[in-house]
Amino acid sequence: MGFYNYKESDIFLETELHTEVRIPNEIPPGLQSFIKKHLKGFQKEIFVVESHLEESSFETGSLSCLIVLPKLNDFSDPNLFFSNANQSLEFGNLLIGSVETYKNRKERIAKKHAPLFAKMVYAWDTVVLRVIPKLPLIGKLHYMITKGKGKLMSDVEAMGRLYAAGFELIDQTEIDSKLYFVARKSGSPIKNTNPTYWPIVKLNRVGKGGEEFLVYKFRTMYPYSEYLQDVVYQQNNLTDGGKFKDDFRISRFGKFLRKFWLDELPMVWNLLKSDIKLVGVRPLSKQYFNLYHAELKEKRTQFKPGLIPPYYADMPKTLEEIMESEMRYLEAYSNSPIATDFKYFFKILKNILFKGARSR
Repeated sequence: MGFYNYKESDIFLETELHTEVRIPNEIPPGLQSFIKKHLKGFQKEIFVVESHLEESSFETGSLSCLIVLPKLNDFSDPNLFFSNANQSLEFGNLLIGSVETYKNRKERIAKKHAPLFAKMVYAWDTVVLRVIPKLPLIGKLHYMITKGKGKLMSDVEAMGRLYAAGFELIDQTEIDSKLYFVARKSGSPIKNTNPTYWPIVKLNRVGKGGEEFLVYKFRTMYPYSEYLQDVVYQQNNLTDGGKFKDDFRISRFGKFLRKFWLDELPMVWNLLKSDIKLVGVRPLSKQYFNLYHAELKEKRTQFKPGLIPPYYADMPKTLEEIMESEMRYLEAYSNSPIATDFKYFFKILKNILFKGARSR
């Protein structure tokens, strides 16, 4: 695994149980304090890892804390490392590591170069390390050359990878242009985590009969955002209109796409495939679907969801009002399908054109 080789210059941190933990002398004082703050009450082994090797020889549940010195960007397969780290820890025990986020990298470049040149460097850096790796064929060539190391990722992606690997974030801080995190093992890794980086994403949604199907949309969120949906809901709840409040997973460009429904253009393919119809309740993720009461969930699954939701006819604000709006539409649709969709379509069109109804 490449554990840290101890030196005479190492610093010894003493936990509350008087367990001495050696960490390299070159680690800045701020990070020393951050690590020490969380090393409390450990009776099992605490390991410091200095290499980028993904494979581990740990026994299951053998460690109480794993401190990883290399930043996450330099692991060729961060998911494999997180999975092995999860296996080595018991439930409730800690993983401490770091990542260089987009923001951190931009700050580091700004400190190193003059303002104008720094912007040029960051633009080039973005193309080489953010765009090219996500392109077909060229991206594979890039991976072969770099071995997957030196990748750029947002703080959202790093957090999403943690949660997908069965961890939950309990603390984070920025030190020397890196974001350090402390995560607690809370479960087992999710299998088959392979989120797409492409501009068009495929999202699981609940459809007719309660069966899940794939909805196509333009990307508005950072990769691995889907694993943070419960986190956003628990932290921020919902805003007016039933969307997640202060959703940090949405990129700046994504907000623009959502405002004018441009992110939903690929759903026309779902319409052509007859997964959805033109007017109907919005196809929801399983997590959001489970926020609805049982009667509405049963009613929803009797019909196909739609491209244009009744939301824009009534413009409800709270989740309760949204459920009432959808129930009115579904009851009317069950009695008179064609007339109901015709009526709702023109009411929605009127609200969009003359009342400024917009997505959020």
